[in-house]
Amino acid sequence: MATPTAAALREIDPWRLAAGLTAFNAGLHAHREDWGRLTETGTALCPVIDGEVLPETPWSALTGGRASGIELLTGHTRDEFRLFSVMGGRRGTFTGQDARAALELLAPQPHGAEAYRAAFPRADPEELVETVYSDALFRMPSQKLAEANAAAGGTSYLFELRWTAPVLDGALGACHSLDVSLAFGTLDSPVGVRLVGEEPAPETVALSDEIRGAWIRFVTTGDAGWAAHRPDRRLTRVLDAESETLPHPEQASRRIWEGHSIAPFDLSWSP
Repeated sequence: MATPTAAALREIDPWRLAAGLTAFNAGLHAHREDWGRLTETGTALCPVIDGEVLPETPWSALTGGRASGIELLTGHTRDEFRLFSVMGGRRGTFTGQDARAALELLAPQPHGAEAYRAAFPRADPEELVETVYSDALFRMPSQKLAEANAAAGGTSYLFELRWTAPVLDGALGACHSLDVSLAFGTLDSPVGVRLVGEEPAPETVALSDEIRGAWIRFVTTGDAGWAAHRPDRRLTRVLDAESETLPHPEQASRRIWEGHSIAPFDLSWSP
């Protein structure tokens, strides 16, 4: 096993890393004792606090004043978990037990499950599962990172992709990874075609141009082109056929997570 250092990481073949991650994900449940709740998420992607490459959780380092704020562009899609429920064949099958398990696993403790049910009183089990998974793994981490970076003196630009993928009669919603092909302009790539179709509509191309323009502007000037996300207003760029800058669109979830750590899966490396 390689030592957890930047130098050692540089020496590893990227294809070996990819193969190792694929194999690990395939056997996640066998690692329940060592990896805890992470094994129930279906993916092993999370920060590992190793003391050298990553000495501390980014959120705590920023809010604790141990890291200087930077210019940051971060964001998420509205329906992050939808990709996994559709591609895994679970869309339309989630039960009340599934919702209870998801809330127990991912909602902030000790009263997160009750808070979600109160905040989304009309939500069926499927909506509760998708909401708490999207929040805990994607939406709240990006929002809290933007806030922590701003608190450390940095400038944070937060976005949420609200635009619905046109394939499968819109069943994917604004799903996980939909922003990737739009941001890189790779609409004709295998992933892009699966999400936006073989012949992207003019609306799709226009949205891709907008996102790419914002990314390029941020990289070259440090300004994404919309108002920064600050604790007093929490402005967020909502990317859609007609994009707009609004207060954070996931306010109900944000209130549930306020005062709670968003890093339930931070892991420490040990030899």
